[in-house]
Amino acid sequence: MGKKSSTTSKVYGNTTTSNPYATATTNNSGTTAAFQPGTALDSVYNFVNNNINSLLDEYLNPSLDSATNQAKLNEYTNTLATESLKNLENNIINPLSNRNMIRSSQATDLYENLSDANTDSLSSYINELLSESQDNTASVLNNLLSAYMLGYNVISDMQNQSLQTSAGNATTTANNSASSSAAQTAGQAVNILSKVLGLLGK
Repeated sequence: MGKKSSTTSKVYGNTTTSNPYATATTNNSGTTAAFQPGTALDSVYNFVNNNINSLLDEYLNPSLDSATNQAKLNEYTNTLATESLKNLENNIINPLSNRNMIRSSQATDLYENLSDANTDSLSSYINELLSESQDNTASVLNNLLSAYMLGYNVISDMQNQSLQTSAGNATTTANNSASSSAAQTAGQAVNILSKVLGLLGK
């Protein structure tokens, strides 16, 4: 007796799903998705991929060479030199000099002490500036990667939507076929041969 078998095949309809940020297309070969060119998520995606190495290096090795750090350092240096000198002369040297209470050698010592104090203050500020720069870079990295993952979620959602829509529009075809075992085929052949011999024997 024949043995029936069946196979089914599903053909997905071509489906394109889109929103302002991404587009996904599904066909029988699979689903692909991409950002809409020029959108915010596309820009973040490209920026992170192109700059992540330099940002990580900036985080691990903060430098005074950046435009922002140079501007801050120059401002601090100029302010420190001007204000500290003004305070020394107006509040110490000039009042003592007016009262004939200070010698030139003492004034020279005060200026030298001021220079040493400014050097120490500048060194401390540089350390603070580098630490602050590293914290700022970490914040930038965190914000960029958060936006990057938001883009990943949008792409993933678009792929799912496109696949679900296409699956709903898919067509399914069933193919039924009959097959016989070798023993059944041999039995049928013997049966036919017996009938033929019977006819010939009459």
